[in-house]
Order: sequence, then C-alpha cells, then structure tokens
Amino acid sequence: MDRLITSVPGMEHILRCRDLPSFCQKIDERDPQQLPLPVRQTHHSGRAQALIFNTFEDLEGPIISHIRTHCNPNTYSIGPLHAHLNLRLSKEKSSTRDDDSSSTTLFELDRNCMAWLDSQPLKSVIYVSFGSITVMTKHDLMEFWHGLVNSNKRFLWVIRPDLVAGEGGVGDQVTAELMAATREGGYMVGWVPQEEVLVHKAVGGFLTHSGWNSTLESVVAGVPMICWPYFGDQQINSRYVGEVWKIGIDMKDFFDRKVVEKMVNDLMVERREEFERSTAEMARLARESVSVGGSSYCNFDQLVEDIIRLTSKEIS
Repeated sequence: MDRLITSVPGMEHILRCRDLPSFCQKIDERDPQQLPLPVRQTHHSGRAQALIFNTFEDLEGPIISHIRTHCNPNTYSIGPLHAHLNLRLSKEKSSTRDDDSSSTTLFELDRNCMAWLDSQPLKSVIYVSFGSITVMTKHDLMEFWHGLVNSNKRFLWVIRPDLVAGEGGVGDQVTAELMAATREGGYMVGWVPQEEVLVHKAVGGFLTHSGWNSTLESVVAGVPMICWPYFGDQQINSRYVGEVWKIGIDMKDFFDRKVVEKMVNDLMVERREEFERSTAEMARLARESVSVGGSSYCNFDQLVEDIIRLTSKEIS
C-alpha cells in the first residue's frame, strides 16, 4: 500500500496506493459498479462545455492546469465557495443575513457550544467532526475518545446520533470515567455551525474526515488538520494536506488511542509553530483568491459573462 502511483500526471511522487480513492483500492463485490461509475462520469466530463471547481489556483494550480490542457480549456476555479459567498454578500449593503440563513446543514444546529468556546483559552481546543456521512465502529469511537482524553487537550466533538454503525445511539457506549473526563475538558454536541467554530479564537486544530468542504473551510480559517479519511476523494485530500500543502497530519488506515494522543499533541504542541506558519500562509492565499482582482473572483466574473454570452447566442 506504500507503493507510489506513477501513472497519474502531476502526482507521480505524491500518491501511494493507500492514497487512492476508496473505490480504486478494493472493489465491493456487492456493488460491482463502484469503480465503473466514476470512470464513466470522468469520461463524460469531456463532453461538457465547461468545468467549474470549488478550489483556487494557489491550492491546486498544477492540477487545474493539467485539466485545462488535457480535458477542457473552459475550466473555472471559483473557490473556496463559502468564502467567496461571504465576500460577495458583504459587498451587498442591502442584503441581510442571519447566522444560519445560508446554512446547508442536514442537522439541527446546537449553538450552545459557542458559549463554551468563548470560555476557553486561545487556540486550546481541538475541534472534532467526521462530517454528515461517516460511520465508525464502537471500537473506533472509543479509541478516538481515549486518545482525546489522554492528550489532556480540550476538545469540541460533534457526535451525530447515527455516527456508530449498527447502534441506536452512543450515549450508553461511553464509560463513566470518560464522561467525567469529558465534562472537565471537552464538550460533545450533535451538530455545530462549523464555519463559525473553525474561525473561533479558541480553536487550534481540527480532527476531520477530510471531506472537501471541511478541508476548504479549515484552509480559509487557518486551522491545521489531523485527517482520518473515510471514503471517496478523502484519501487524496488527506495526503495533500499532510504531504503537499503541509497544513496538517495524515492519519489514514491504522490508528489507536496512542496514535490519536500523539497526533493531537504533535498538532497542538510539538509542531504548533510550524503549522501556524503554513496554515496562515494558505489562509492568506485563499482570501486573496476570492478578493477583488483575485483568481477565483475574476474566474467567477468570467464564468458569468460566458454564461450570458452563451445564453444570448441561444436566444438569437
């Protein structure tokens, strides 16, 4: 699994077998279309008049350039979309926006965690969330829990009711000892306003499933990541976070409580200054990309102009 994949242009010295998307590593006999489906979709993308990506040139410039050269010259990188949206809305003086008005969350938000964060020291909390789809075993849950508690770091942990596979809930799975430790140094919640949490001054790290939205939100917030990918593109995302962008640590495949404890301390203490520098620089580039004159800002304006031009031609 550590063998380098040399047949992907632009990634020859980056990807290992373990970093390939989950559907490329092992075909599920129960779902034989698992690999052919993304292959077909990739081939179909060449038929599109344009490709639009939620990314920015300073983050994935070489890959975007390859796509423009070999797949489709009309490729628009207009991300990070959430930051782009916030900036465009801020320019509209007449628009009003509640904290959750544009939220795309599938779950009910619990904003009580924000008051808890307000009471925590600067960059002392590691935020833990595995997204809206990831499921894990009870064993994995407990390993994460022990690792977090043993790290002696404060943590805010999003635990969905359906996070544990085959279980009706997680409440009865937590020992009294862990519950006591959590009351002292942690806060568990069903769902949070993630963008707000990541930019909070108390948050110093993000233990994530490496979903692309979460990755970009962490990039914009300048928060380093510990990546535990679940499926799909998340394996590649986590590799780039740790190996290419140097803004976090890749914890894919095997882990236990000792690994979790060590990586939390590496992120929050031992390598804190290193990650603060790299994440601050990447956050600056992300903000510049969506600012007036930035690559994503200009690409979005060009996209709108091209759509208007194409529509005018069709009408005429």
